[in-house]
Amino acid sequence: MALGAGAVWSFGAITARLADGADAFQYLIWRSVGVIVVIEVLGRLRGKPPQVVRAFTSGRLMMAANVMLLMASIGFVYAVKTTSAANAAFFGSTTPVFGVLFARVFLSERLTRITIASVVVAFGGLVIMVAGDVGAGSMIGNLCALSAAIGFAGYTVCVRSDPSEDWSPVLPGYAVLMIAICATTTLAQGNPLVPPAVDLAYALVAGGLFIALGTIMFNTASRSVPAGAMTVFAQTEMVLVPVWSFLLLSERPKATTLVGGSIILVAIMGKAIIDARGPSTQRAEALEHIL
Repeated sequence: MALGAGAVWSFGAITARLADGADAFQYLIWRSVGVIVVIEVLGRLRGKPPQVVRAFTSGRLMMAANVMLLMASIGFVYAVKTTSAANAAFFGSTTPVFGVLFARVFLSERLTRITIASVVVAFGGLVIMVAGDVGAGSMIGNLCALSAAIGFAGYTVCVRSDPSEDWSPVLPGYAVLMIAICATTTLAQGNPLVPPAVDLAYALVAGGLFIALGTIMFNTASRSVPAGAMTVFAQTEMVLVPVWSFLLLSERPKATTLVGGSIILVAIMGKAIIDARGPSTQRAEALEHIL
């Protein structure tokens, strides 16, 4: 589920690049509108009260999750708009490093050697990718992507802190904060709130489909997967962004991009395969001991 969440999110970077008639703030306003509409409709169908209200009345931890996801979203979209898609993805893929650190400090999660090894290998792949491409992007954009990684790691720790909690209100919660900040910034810059129709459509699809669906999948996975591992699995987003950029936007990746991305993919898939085989391996060992 966490692997799938990253894959769904990866399409969001493409819609952000395709919406070239809207700046980052205009795009985020309407992406947030898409998120709110879809989550509120789903909540109503499930017989739940307004999700926006729950986002701001469910305690400090829910509010912290709102802020962390806000930080992650603004940082990543602004990075995609101001630096190369590859740079945004690569700096964003430092999330597992922060995720492992935060999980240990705030949740006291025990870090297995496999998790630590997968983070180290994935980070090594990141270094290779950035080494060949970092010069092509804006430093402000790169720093925004890094802040997105920190925000997403913080959000992961929030949802893992109480796996039984329904974290779906975070989506409209952070979206309302996003609209307030981005609308104020857009008006202050003298720009219209409504971008061209095509760009508005891209933003609505990104929010209502890719962000909403991917985050629901991620929150569901967080009920059973430790925070450190969650951030590793979600790196499918960062691996796939350069792939979609090549296939859909004709952005040809460098050799270092392919090598580094392959290393990250090996780390992710290796971790997933080992985790999937873990329970069956333990049962086999127990049976062998009994016999």
